[in-house]
Amino acid sequence: MNNTPSADQLPVAVIGAGPIGLAAAAHLVERGIEPLVLEAGSAAASAVRDWAHVRLFSTWGEVVDPAAEKLLAPTGWVRPDLSTYPTGGDWAKHYLQPLADALGGRVRYGTTVTGVARAGRDRIVDAGRDEQPFTVHVQSSDGHEERIAARAVIDASGTWSVPSPMGADGLPALGEKSAADRLSYRVPDLKDPAVRARYAGRRTAVVGSGASAFTALALLADLAKEEDGTHAVWILRRGIGANTYGGGEADQLPARGALGLRAKEAVESGRASAVTGFRTQAVERDGDRAILIADDGRRLDPVDEVVVLTGFRPDLSFLSELRLGLDERLQAPAALAPLIDPNVHSCGTVYPHGVNELSHPEEGIYMVGMKSYGRAPTFLAMTGYEQVRSVTAAIAGDREAAERVELTLPETGVCGGAGLFDEPASAEQSGGGCCATPTTLQIGTGTRATASGDC
Repeated sequence: MNNTPSADQLPVAVIGAGPIGLAAAAHLVERGIEPLVLEAGSAAASAVRDWAHVRLFSTWGEVVDPAAEKLLAPTGWVRPDLSTYPTGGDWAKHYLQPLADALGGRVRYGTTVTGVARAGRDRIVDAGRDEQPFTVHVQSSDGHEERIAARAVIDASGTWSVPSPMGADGLPALGEKSAADRLSYRVPDLKDPAVRARYAGRRTAVVGSGASAFTALALLADLAKEEDGTHAVWILRRGIGANTYGGGEADQLPARGALGLRAKEAVESGRASAVTGFRTQAVERDGDRAILIADDGRRLDPVDEVVVLTGFRPDLSFLSELRLGLDERLQAPAALAPLIDPNVHSCGTVYPHGVNELSHPEEGIYMVGMKSYGRAPTFLAMTGYEQVRSVTAAIAGDREAAERVELTLPETGVCGGAGLFDEPASAEQSGGGCCATPTTLQIGTGTRATASGDC
C-alpha cells in the first residue's frame, strides 16, 4: 500500500510571515489549499518590527489584504480607521500578528529555510523533475533539521536581512567589516535612549539618497537642535540637482515630499552638510572614529558613526538548486525586471503584474513581495497582495482568475514605505495621493497600463 501523499495533498510552503507571506497564506486558505508558513523569527512580521518606530506613507486601507480581512473577521478583529497611517509597530500589532494568530498552526516560528530543491533532484537532473514535489530544508531555533515536502513554494522572505554595503561598486568598502561597531544599516530610533546617546553630540555620516536617508537626515537635524555638537554628513554618489530632494510640494505623496523638504532644510540650515560625487571605496579607523575614503582619493574628516542606507538585495543562497530565471541586473524574475527597472520606473509607473511575470523555468516556485523586486526599490504593499492573489489562483488551477487579476490604485495612493516618526495621522501631513485617478488594471494580459502617477 502506497502511503505517499499526492501532490495536491501537500501544503504550499510560504517562506516568511511578513505582510505578503501572510496574505499569501490567507489567499490559499480561501481557496481550500493548506499553507505552511515558515518564519525565522519568534513572531510574525519580524522585519516590520525592526522598523516599528517608522510611520508608513500608506493608510490602513492600503495595507490590509482583502482575503486576510475575511480570515480575521470571525475572530473579533477590529478594523483600524482605514484613513489613518500606521507605524510599522501598529501594522505588526494590530494586523499582522492577529492574522498570523488566525492562521494558527499553519505558521511555524523559529524556522529558518536553509534550502529548497526538487525531491531527489539537484538542479542538473531533468528526468522526472516536474513530477517531484519540492523539498524544503529547514532548521529550527534549537538546531533541529527537517525536510518538508511541498506542492509549491512561495518565497516571501523579503530583502530586509541583506542590506546593501557602503562600497560604491556593490561590494563592502575596504575596512567596512572591521569598522562594523561604528556602522548601522538602519534608520536610528532616536527615541530609544541608548540609540540617542550613540548619536547625540556626535558627527554622523549618512550614506544613501532615498527616503531612508532623508529620514535619517531629518531626525539627526532635529537632534542637533537639542544636542550641541550633533552634525550629519550626507554622502551622495551624485551631485545635487533639481530631483535630489524628491518632488517637494509637488509630490503627489505629501508625506514623502515633506520628508525631502526636511532633508533639504537640514542641509541649508547647516545641521547637515552634503558631500557630492563621493563613491566610497574604503573606511579607515582613527581610534574610535572612522574616515571614509572615495575612489578619487578624497578623505573625509573623521566621523563618530556611519549610517549606511543604500538599499537591500535578495538572499538567493537557499534557492541554489532550483532553476530560476532572474534578470542579470536586478536579480528579479526576468519577465518582471523590465517593468520595475528603477532607471525607468517609479512606483507609480510600474505596470501591474501577476503569475506570468513571477514564474520561473522551475514550475511551482514563486518569489513575491519585496523579494520579487530583487534590488529594485519602491515596492508597494498592494502590489504584493495582488501578486499573491494571482499566484495562489494559478496554484489552485484557476488560470483564468490568475490572468484576470485586477489591481485597483485608489486616489489616496498605494505607496508602502518608511516615513517620518510620529507624524500626524492626517492626509495633509502623512499621506495623500500617489496616483492621479482611481484606475483598474489587468494583470498578466500582456497589456501595458497607462501610468497613473509618480509615487
